[in-house]
Amino acid sequence: MLKWIQTSLEHFSIQTEWLDNRIWQAILIVVLSLVLAGISRVLFNRILPLFTRRTRSNLDDQIFGHLQSPVFFTVLLLGLSWSASRLISSPSTLFLLFGITKTLLVLLWVLGIGRSSHVLLQWLQSQQERFHVVRARTLPLFDILAKTIIYGGGLYFLFLSWDIDLTAWLASAGILGIAIGFAAKDSLSNLFAGIFILADAPYKIGDYVILGQGERGHVVDIGVRSTRIMTRDEIQIIVPNGLIAASKIINESAGPFERERIRVTIPVAYGVDLQLVRKTLEQSAADCQWILEAPEPRVRLREFGDSGLIFQLMGWIERPALRGRAIDDLLNTIYIRFAEQKVEIPYTKQDIYVKEFPANP
Repeated sequence: MLKWIQTSLEHFSIQTEWLDNRIWQAILIVVLSLVLAGISRVLFNRILPLFTRRTRSNLDDQIFGHLQSPVFFTVLLLGLSWSASRLISSPSTLFLLFGITKTLLVLLWVLGIGRSSHVLLQWLQSQQERFHVVRARTLPLFDILAKTIIYGGGLYFLFLSWDIDLTAWLASAGILGIAIGFAAKDSLSNLFAGIFILADAPYKIGDYVILGQGERGHVVDIGVRSTRIMTRDEIQIIVPNGLIAASKIINESAGPFERERIRVTIPVAYGVDLQLVRKTLEQSAADCQWILEAPEPRVRLREFGDSGLIFQLMGWIERPALRGRAIDDLLNTIYIRFAEQKVEIPYTKQDIYVKEFPANP
């Protein structure tokens, strides 16, 4: 029995001597890496689609499609580099070999993750009812931010692939970043405010807004640093986003409709026929080309003034930019009709009473 065992061990050692040969080891590793790479290809092409077809969107299909090549070449390159290391004994050559392999892997994964992030952001932008931050106008901003993080991380791992110590560089960059932050705090404030404005969307291009200082106009451009507004005088105002974020902004174009209601206050003398005044004001609003028929204009008696009754005529205009024209046309029409109907508009009067004249000298 012992002789048989000894004979079997000798036979097994003869059969496994080829495993100690580095050439055969390299060949075996190459074959194994090719098999594993093929399995990864089958996994992405045949098995994973069975699960992704059950999802409602094609987001997972696109992401897996972009990650398929990095996984395949990662398995293949690692196997080839490991196989080559069995045949190479020079430390410098091995360092060069593994450095090139790591560099290629970093580039492959940066490219795959970058494309996947772009696909993910586009999908988030299409789901605005669930994700309100990523929209059509903020998509380029988030895309640039994602690529900056991905490429920055790729560059970091690229340096690590060649055993380059980044500790001193990072410390210097941190000190430099603090100095730049203090020097450019206003610019950074405008930058972050611009990001929040793009994400929160208090206004959009084309909206008619009133700034905290009273300026009114259309928004013509929303940048990361500033917002540009064109006034009614065709003057462009460039407002830093930091100032807008810290002040009150009235967006007259926001809401369910762009139309706006205007109010005109009209005093009339005491003693006039109230129904005549109401009818005259309503007819004046109907004759004004800028006042909409629906919702219909309304007339309200607001208060008893010092020298007359204070009426208010309210009507709707199609858009805020027409306010000045509508009020001008409305006041002209009201003045003409009041003159025709003998309706007095009170104004400040001063009566001087002379008690007596001085005696003649």
